Amino acid sequence: MTVTRVNGHRAPVAPDDHCGRLLTALERFRQEEAATARRWGVRLAAVLGAGGRLLAAGNGGSAAQAQHLTAELVGRYREDRAPFSAIALHADTSSCTAIVNDYGAGQLFARQVRAHARPGDVLVLLSTSGRSDNLLRAAAAGRESGADVWALTGPAPNPLAEAGHDRLCVEAATTATVQELHLVAVHMMCAAFDAALGVAEGAP
Repeated sequence: MTVTRVNGHRAPVAPDDHCGRLLTALERFRQEEAATARRWGVRLAAVLGAGGRLLAAGNGGSAAQAQHLTAELVGRYREDRAPFSAIALHADTSSCTAIVNDYGAGQLFARQVRAHARPGDVLVLLSTSGRSDNLLRAAAAGRESGADVWALTGPAPNPLAEAGHDRLCVEAATTATVQELHLVAVHMMCAAFDAALGVAEGAP
């Protein structure tokens, strides 16, 4: 137990083992799930390289992760390359608020999936719990639209992992650590995506 001073008084402070939990979960991720992240990146390169589209969705911090992924594909990850079609479904605020107002929060992503997804596209759904109703409905809409549905979640089993065609489930004790490893997965996907397209680091 460490001790600090608050207003001149000694106060015990419990140690925060956040880094220790992260390192433990990261090693497990490296052994069990890293290959899936790389495989997804290679598959995305094939789909987007052939003119397909990525749709991504999540709530809260997972929305930020979804938008991070699409930004890396429309922009670039490390080296310059062509842009690719990738849409974060929460980012269109006018559509989102209209859908929630007219159809309810459960249809937030599903209605957009029905509008944008085409057979062969990829729908990535991010959730730390794997239990968000609006993502489960989006997964069903993705299947109906002929999209390939991937679930990036926290610990299995969970409903979203079962609802997708493929899954990457992070085993971690806290939501924060799950989100941190989701970002690792996103970056690994992007690296594999670029490698599959022949984009070499350091290329002009």
